[in-house]
Amino acid sequence: MQHISDPNHIRLGMIGMTEGNGHPYSWSAMFNKFDRERMPKECPFPVIPVYLAREDYDTMGIPGAHVDYICCNDRRDAEHVAALSLIPHVVDRPEEMIGKVDAVIIATDIGSEHVERARPFIEAGLPLFIDKPLCDNRADLEYFTRLFESGYPLLSSSSMRYCKEIRPYYHGATRELGELRLIQYGMPKKWETYGIHTLEAVYPIVGPGFYSVRNTGSARRNIVHIKHKSGVDLLLTGIYDQAGPIPLIITGNSQNAVIYTHDSYNSFRDQLVAFIHFLRTGERPFPWQETVELMKLLIGGIESREQGGKEILI
Repeated sequence: MQHISDPNHIRLGMIGMTEGNGHPYSWSAMFNKFDRERMPKECPFPVIPVYLAREDYDTMGIPGAHVDYICCNDRRDAEHVAALSLIPHVVDRPEEMIGKVDAVIIATDIGSEHVERARPFIEAGLPLFIDKPLCDNRADLEYFTRLFESGYPLLSSSSMRYCKEIRPYYHGATRELGELRLIQYGMPKKWETYGIHTLEAVYPIVGPGFYSVRNTGSARRNIVHIKHKSGVDLLLTGIYDQAGPIPLIITGNSQNAVIYTHDSYNSFRDQLVAFIHFLRTGERPFPWQETVELMKLLIGGIESREQGGKEILI
């Protein structure tokens, strides 16, 4: 791993973007602040200026870390993000960041692209944060697992793991609900890209030990039934044009909980703070095996759908 020369001044590179994913704008702004005149008028993702505007601009930022470089498939996108999120350098090729940054954030959400996007930085030994989902097929999961086993500094997660509205129910803190019977949650858009949001939101509630996944839906209407060793069933949906907000429902044999999430800014920020802490200390915010199990569930949902709803064992 490349040594971070100054843990109190971590230089980051940002890689983006993909259709419908505005993380390069918002995540960079969480480190660097943003152009207060242009961001509300020009950001192509209207929700981003809204949640940025709710925060105290003067105290915004993640101390000791700054996005210094950005690269997108289209240089015009990179230049626009740089202008709005105050990134000083734009490069045409990701490799141009090497030697100039301490770590890289791959802020794209197409799992099948992540091995190739990560490869030049892996060869250079740069620590990586890869946006959800880490991957969407078994071969790439095996590749990333070999990297982890070799000691490579790699993190990936969904911001839903950090939602303050859900976290009170994490790690067995559901006793008041009795024995859990059913957990239901849904996201719009594609299962391949947004299914991980539902999975990672509920994973810390029940913990490891998933048994099987079955997707009886279609590419635009994913209906996913997941079984857990504890006996609780999970019903997760990925319906392309489903309206939100969609509640997370936890059903027990004593009480139920209905949870709405709304603080996107702080869930994203806490996710990024966890990465910076990892860079400084080497301490993982959660075990790598959780990421492996989550990817197996995501991939199993794709495979089950493609096989006509077959139950895929985890």
